[in-house]
Amino acid sequence: MPGLLHPLHDGHAPIILHNAFQDAIDALEDWELGNDEPVIDVNERQVAISTVFRRLWTCTDILPSRTLDVVEDLLPLRSAEFKAGTSTYADAAYSLWQLCLQKRAASYEMRQ
Repeated sequence: MPGLLHPLHDGHAPIILHNAFQDAIDALEDWELGNDEPVIDVNERQVAISTVFRRLWTCTDILPSRTLDVVEDLLPLRSAEFKAGTSTYADAAYSLWQLCLQKRAASYEMRQ
């Protein structure tokens, strides 16, 4: 397997990436400002959560409703954009990646 994360196949992610996405969301929720960006274990390797979100930018798989609920909580200003049964991993991934960048910058500034 080239790279850290499995590739998508015609827009579909293997279950390991779906699980990594959920783990990344959980880590994002727990990320306290001032700390480094969280990493998660994927295939026995440490991967930054933003990397997981980037991998799923083009994933056309539908988000499970429990995952969608958490995404809406993390992105309240964008929650109207998400729809149960039709929102994809790609719909959420880019916005979650942006949230990671914002938290990373805020954490860096806190440490200065």
